[in-house]
Amino acid sequence: MVDTRKIALYEQFSRVGKALANPVRLILLDLLAQGERSVEDLAEAAGMKVGNTSAQLKVLASAGLLTTRRSSVRVFYRLADEQVAAFVDEVQEFAALRLAEVELAARVYLGDIAALEPVAQDELARRIEEGDVVVLDVRPPGEYAAGHIQGAINVPNDQLEARLAELPSGTDVVAYCRGRYCILAPQAVRTLRAYGHHARPLAGGLPEWRRAGLPVAYAAVAEDPDGLNGTVYPEGH
Repeated sequence: MVDTRKIALYEQFSRVGKALANPVRLILLDLLAQGERSVEDLAEAAGMKVGNTSAQLKVLASAGLLTTRRSSVRVFYRLADEQVAAFVDEVQEFAALRLAEVELAARVYLGDIAALEPVAQDELARRIEEGDVVVLDVRPPGEYAAGHIQGAINVPNDQLEARLAELPSGTDVVAYCRGRYCILAPQAVRTLRAYGHHARPLAGGLPEWRRAGLPVAYAAVAEDPDGLNGTVYPEGH
């Protein structure tokens, strides 16, 4: 007969697994790896209803993966610590190694990433030092403000075609977004190439760059000190 005390102990371990056993909650964790967000902002970014988003966030918080703070009537969530982002990344990597379906689903969603010739982190860090590359952050302005690769310029993916003239011609462009399974950077690279730019995506995104201990900068946000929806000023403003 199984010892009920052992069952009680292992039930606590299983709470983390149960919290991750939902694709929507994994998407929310990916979004929160970019920085603190309000429930409303997360709902908009994930394309979900606010009530459902709040319920899913509470599950993640109850498993110790998130912390919260309240500002007036708004509730903000953040990852409990950097270990959470690293753990979720390890889960994704483990699944990719074990399940052939992951690669198939990723190719259907992202397209052929290998054909875009991703740039390794160390190569990009070296080229930033040498000053021979434009680093393009194609995430929304609030995510850029919450942290970005030092020296990167922010042109959200949905504004890219209208702002192509802002990019210097004849210079290599490396685009990045939320992580290895984020579609924004691959889309941006394909758009840039269609307009004649030499562009490649970064292998991984801002969370992986941060965990590698590489330089991350921050920007001020105007008129929204508690949120991530305001005007983004350049570093040093």
